[in-house]
Amino acid sequence: MISQIVSRLIRALIRGVLFILCLILAANYAGSASPVSATDASTTTPVIVIGFVGGFVRHDDTVHSAVQLAAHLRKDYASGVYAEVVENSHREQAHAEIFRLVDANHDGLLSAEEKRNARVILYGHSWGASEAITLARELDGDGIPVLLTVQVDSVQKPRENDTVIPANVAEAANFYQLNGFLHGEPEIRAADPKRTHIIGNFRFDYKANPIDCRQYPWYDRIFMRSHIEIECDPRVWNQVESLIRSRLPQQHQ
Repeated sequence: MISQIVSRLIRALIRGVLFILCLILAANYAGSASPVSATDASTTTPVIVIGFVGGFVRHDDTVHSAVQLAAHLRKDYASGVYAEVVENSHREQAHAEIFRLVDANHDGLLSAEEKRNARVILYGHSWGASEAITLARELDGDGIPVLLTVQVDSVQKPRENDTVIPANVAEAANFYQLNGFLHGEPEIRAADPKRTHIIGNFRFDYKANPIDCRQYPWYDRIFMRSHIEIECDPRVWNQVESLIRSRLPQQHQ
């Protein structure tokens, strides 16, 4: 009888000790585990860089500087930056992709925090520049901020306005030339100067300093000579790329 009582006491003691050990282990695990938050790598929104090519140029035609710029960024930024180029007729596609990337928790809705965390850069040449500003205006309606817009010899498409930069854009720059029958918009201005800084309207002239664009089709070089020269001018695109890179996360060596 006594031995049975002692046996039950021993088993009860063992269960108690095991219960306490389980509590200790659970507490240690909880303390060391990393909580899931909005800053987790899987939910962090990258800097979104979208470029638009002009005319009827394909998004993957590497002859064009806008396409080359995006390729440089993809090569140098393995993570943290999304860089892509689309045709100027595919603005809706670009808009949808930005929404998808900003939607960090993938619930199909954009919260106020997700909108605040959005980092978008838009650039383009010719009609592509006009589309970049139109997309920025659409993002303004969505409540999504834009870090920077860059226009290169911007040619306004029908029913668009490429001269007034919407208030959700923090900074904007404009590169243009005025030679030939097809040339860029010489001046952009902010819809709200208190919210948008116009970096500058930068004019280039190719009469005295022509650019060799022999890789372009002959009809472009004849009928749109200066408009093409600014599109293949490395001086212009080095500045465009520098402006964009200065707003990207620092690269770790």
